[in-house]
Amino acid sequence: MGAGIAKKSGGGGRRGRRRGGAAPMADINVTPFIDVMLVLLIIFMVAAPMLTVGVPVELPETAANALPTEQEEPLAITMTADGKLLIQKNEIQPGDLIQKLTAIAAERTSDKIFLRADGAIPYAKVAEVMGALNKGGFNNIGLVTDAGGPSLDGSGG
Repeated sequence: MGAGIAKKSGGGGRRGRRRGGAAPMADINVTPFIDVMLVLLIIFMVAAPMLTVGVPVELPETAANALPTEQEEPLAITMTADGKLLIQKNEIQPGDLIQKLTAIAAERTSDKIFLRADGAIPYAKVAEVMGALNKGGFNNIGLVTDAGGPSLDGSGG
């Protein structure tokens, strides 16, 4: 039928306890389990980067060209201090910018464009050109700067 512990009736304050005085423990102690899992996690975190190291091989030389790192040459717009606007190295009129950008965006797969603006140009002019870039179909705009300039914390420069 079924196995179990028979309880004695009566007996004062010792009801439900075994002779040894300790009640059977119904909870599982998970602390050792967690300790083992954390040790395994650390072992795998240390070992995983070592597994991805390639085997050193002397590759043969061929006449094939290297694969390009990017599919397209990055497009750059330059604003000079004297007010000139250039797409790559070709000077254009500011009124023709959106029309030319729309034509270029139709032929490109990437919407990445770099804006190089002279530091002497007022911010309003730079923002105006950025709006034109966006309207021309380029939403991924990167501002090109020189490294080593002043920072907000006073270091550098």
